[in-house]
Amino acid sequence: MKKTSTLLADGRELIYYDLRDDTVRNAADRRPLDRTVTTSEIRRDALLGDSVAIASHRQGRTYHPPADECPLCPSEGDRLSEIPDSSYDVVVFENRFPSLAGDSGRCEVVCFTSDHDASFADLTEEQARLVLEAWADRTSELSHLPSVEQVFCFENRGAEIGVTLQHPHGQIYAYPFTTPRTALMLRRLALYKEATGGENLFDAVLERELADERVVLEGEHWVAFVPYAAHWPYEVHLYPKRRVPDLLALDEAARTEFPKVYLELLRRFDRIFDGPGGGREGAGEPPTPYIAAWHQAPFGALEEFDGVVREDFALHLELFTIRRTSGKLKFLAGSESGMNVFINDVPPERAAERLREVASS
Repeated sequence: MKKTSTLLADGRELIYYDLRDDTVRNAADRRPLDRTVTTSEIRRDALLGDSVAIASHRQGRTYHPPADECPLCPSEGDRLSEIPDSSYDVVVFENRFPSLAGDSGRCEVVCFTSDHDASFADLTEEQARLVLEAWADRTSELSHLPSVEQVFCFENRGAEIGVTLQHPHGQIYAYPFTTPRTALMLRRLALYKEATGGENLFDAVLERELADERVVLEGEHWVAFVPYAAHWPYEVHLYPKRRVPDLLALDEAARTEFPKVYLELLRRFDRIFDGPGGGREGAGEPPTPYIAAWHQAPFGALEEFDGVVREDFALHLELFTIRRTSGKLKFLAGSESGMNVFINDVPPERAAERLREVASS
């Protein structure tokens, strides 16, 4: 992997990640851009303890541009984009309309491929491995920023999810605090560790899932399963079998196997609602909308979580879709949005069965 860092016309950082070591990246951003001005502010909810990012400048962000004006495609001739070069393997750059900025953290965009019409599932294993290396590298770099406490790599796919740019891409949020979801896990870790005399909750969950009927896919170093209490209609958790706190701690064997396992999971997601048992035969169901979210241990102090250290946390990816059946979405209504109590229409055992049915032949 070759890494080349440069600056865009408005001063934002852009980084190329290339498969070939002899690739030269020296194209300049020719756009007449003013310096980016952000108004990001973190406010604390006194009752819930949650942090909320107020970012009014995002109202003017790019919204569903035509394909020939995509800001994530390479620049070509007079059509100038966020990527100055005429091609790329993987690119990461600072978001022009960030939710978090300055002392409030940082937001980055990760472009998985220069092919506008592709998706992550279309990548080769070599390309997917390069994305993994980019995620790990950005996790390392961002963790050293003084304002950053937790790094979150994720992908939103599909208009139903709320994606406004159709080019295959993801994002990285570097938060100046430990996110509420992670804090809940850490509290559960602490309680379990105290109650069992030092045992690890992640290890116990993984052991239970490996012995159950909800395993979807298993390799030598990774296992994917539908969790016992899945919140979403089709939800898969992907864990390395050796517990590590973050992407940086993955060994070479796990990094090598990851692309094969993850690409197979994504391809199965695109087949859930086609064919027998999944919906309308031959109806050409649109690609499955999904969110893919990496959960990593925070880099900040963990004093409030009694007895828990970073190494107690288990890196894992949660992949889920809001589509509950062919042509129908799962909306977060009163119980989910008002009280955070999920109601799942698809039994996790049936979801796991379906995801095994659509395995690649």
